[in-house]
Amino acid sequence: MDLMKKIFLTSIILFLSATAMACPACEQQQPKLLKVITHGAGPDSNWDYVIVSITAIIVLFCLFFSVKWLLRPGEKSATHIKFSILNLD
Repeated sequence: MDLMKKIFLTSIILFLSATAMACPACEQQQPKLLKVITHGAGPDSNWDYVIVSITAIIVLFCLFFSVKWLLRPGEKSATHIKFSILNLD
């Protein structure tokens, strides 16, 4: 079995088992969508969903470009500052 399949199946099993372990306060206060994801008091208004959604988009955007530029930095100019300390001979 492929490593990615193992990770995917393990994450699904862990996610589904977390629903069985929700505390009684979360069972009463959280909307059905958020019962596994959050803990404590539920959202006060629909603005809470908007704020969390925008924050999640910003985090995913930053994560994507962090990984992209870590794997392929793309500095090809001979005058880039990295070439002042690198000895490519």
